[in-house]
Amino acid sequence: MKSKTNLFFLSLIILYFALRLPNLTLQPIFADEAIYIRWAQIMRAEPGLRFLPLSDGKTPLFMWLMMPLFKIFSDPLLAGRFLSVISGCLTLLGVFFLSKKIFGSRVALLATLFFVVLPYTVFFDRMALVDSMLAAFSIWSAYFALWLLREQRLDVAMILGYLLGGGLLTKTPAMVNLLILPVTALGLDFKKIRKNSFPKLLIFWLVALGIALTIYNLLRLGPEFQQLSLRNNDYMFSLSEVLTHPLDPFVPHLRDVVDFASKLFTLPLFLLTIWGVISVILKRQKLAIVILLWALIPLIIQMAILKTFTARYLLFSVPPLLIIAALGLENFWQRFNLKKPLLIFAAVAALIALPISFDYQILTAPEKANLPAGERRGYLEDWTAGYNFKEIADYLIAQKASGPVVVGTEGFFGTLPDGLYIYLDKADIRVVGGSATISAQLRASAKQNQTFFVANKGRVGENLAGGVLLKQYPKAKPLNPKFAPDAIILYKVLP
Repeated sequence: MKSKTNLFFLSLIILYFALRLPNLTLQPIFADEAIYIRWAQIMRAEPGLRFLPLSDGKTPLFMWLMMPLFKIFSDPLLAGRFLSVISGCLTLLGVFFLSKKIFGSRVALLATLFFVVLPYTVFFDRMALVDSMLAAFSIWSAYFALWLLREQRLDVAMILGYLLGGGLLTKTPAMVNLLILPVTALGLDFKKIRKNSFPKLLIFWLVALGIALTIYNLLRLGPEFQQLSLRNNDYMFSLSEVLTHPLDPFVPHLRDVVDFASKLFTLPLFLLTIWGVISVILKRQKLAIVILLWALIPLIIQMAILKTFTARYLLFSVPPLLIIAALGLENFWQRFNLKKPLLIFAAVAALIALPISFDYQILTAPEKANLPAGERRGYLEDWTAGYNFKEIADYLIAQKASGPVVVGTEGFFGTLPDGLYIYLDKADIRVVGGSATISAQLRASAKQNQTFFVANKGRVGENLAGGVLLKQYPKAKPLNPKFAPDAIILYKVLP
């Protein structure tokens, strides 16, 4: 039986990479991806700027870990996205071992399978965003937090502290994991617990929290640590604001959650997850409820306080929910005494058929995937989606044979110029960020240099004065007719 479990588990790891690695750079680069990759390039080149993300209120661990990958991959976008693939694999391992430790091998294999094929995780594990790494730290924090319930050991508490701290260095919402830690006490069986176990548990929680906060405070070595809290005001409502209007944004965000989950889980796994939640509550499965709370508490807090709300912010709540979904299926089988392998295989196949079809679209034609409207708009249609920057960069580098090259961009920070800059990192081409027009500075440059301008068509219009259109790269066609189709455009600037 153990050898079969190991074989199935190995097969799931292979399937994981088969659903993450193909066409990894097919999807257009997103604004935050461009920023993170550019930061990593600058941090690698200039050791004195290793805390650069603090200037925008971001934590730097993801960029630190990306830096060595530039030696392996020539394409910086591939390097960044590969880091997320590896992070997702660590989450997979966390899902498997947490499920196996508490619920057994069958639930572990089911939960891992759901994680591997779920469009929600497939989509975001293929993007150079910090959220996959945060999910990895969070699921492993849950693993060691529950282990600490069973065995009050210093080494377990220390590892838990390092994981909680790693999450804080990845993204500040990981602070929620520290708040959840005492909630794990709900998994204790107070009738069987030894007299001195709970005081020891409290001490080890303090050890873990102390290590985590010490790691977080290493960020004070950076010159702009205060930006972490200052920028939070841009993204979150204060407690007083939440108390003033407790249902806004909570109710609108609840509708968003249903939209995200019904599409990115697909309906079969969404309904199974709901059943799993109901079943573990009805059966009063204590440890399952603790795992459920590791998903729901961050979800509810973010629904209550976030000003902007996107699917990726909720990614670290997804792995615990998949464990609950797998346990719900196991509870269903046990309730109806279903043991026939063929029937079980058919049920699982029916559950994952739609997710795998969705995954195929993500891997081959993302614009055809049934993404939530806001995610499709941001990742495929709007100014935040950057198309064909590598091709544009290659073209500009080729022009250097005829003389110096200068390129202006519409935008100072984000998709442009960072999405283009990552491919011109060492090309000796000057990149000038600017507004949505060909500036006098660029026209003056055109008198002495080959000068170009890259922009989003929707922001500069059809006919741009002072330039000749060379190339146009259409973006995904908007499904909402109120939005016009956009494109990335490349102009040659006239003197």
